[in-house]
Amino acid sequence: MLPRETIATAEIPGGDTLTLVSHGRDFIIMLGRDELMGTRMQFSEEQLAVLALAELDAKDPRVLIGGYGMGFTYRAALAAVGEDGELVVAEIVPEILDWAKGPLQHLTGNTLDDPRGEVVICDVAALIDDANDGTCEKFDAILLDVDNGPDGIVRDQNSRIYTRTGLAKAREALNPGGILSVWSAAPDHKFTKRLKDAGFDVEVREVRARPNNKGPRHTIWFARNA
Repeated sequence: MLPRETIATAEIPGGDTLTLVSHGRDFIIMLGRDELMGTRMQFSEEQLAVLALAELDAKDPRVLIGGYGMGFTYRAALAAVGEDGELVVAEIVPEILDWAKGPLQHLTGNTLDDPRGEVVICDVAALIDDANDGTCEKFDAILLDVDNGPDGIVRDQNSRIYTRTGLAKAREALNPGGILSVWSAAPDHKFTKRLKDAGFDVEVREVRARPNNKGPRHTIWFARNA
């Protein structure tokens, strides 16, 4: 059995510690003993972008991504937004970008140099607030993979994003017809209700963690600003 090797650690502001580990040829980001993401099960995080952006009517969408992680959602979004699309990624842990340019460079390639994309070291809630107060333009899509679901497990402050008030702010930050998409390791019927109570039209899909209908089932919410 191959051992896991610790590559690096990083402190989450107001939260716990992230650990980047290798396991053979695979890499995993851990939160304590929990796996947040890994290179063996990236398909559903890519589908978070692919499926959401396929539903948009906007030709050159402006997209906000909550959480860079290993860049799976970001790279899938780059491939889907077209030549004139715009991506803004909110990542609260600066070391995540060091990992992307270091031990995970084989995944990253030159995507962080793409002029369509920008990674901002901040809380995604701050960029949602910016869109609401006119500091920046509103978004056509908001893609959230900040936690392992609609619960602030990475840091307690994240919980406010998933409240009815937080969801209403996200809806306000979207252009008409825009989509809020949220990734989760498991279903959550109460969250579905909160999305509807916040005024969204909601679709819930199950997506496998790996291609060809393999791996665990993950949940993605697609909530449209009607």
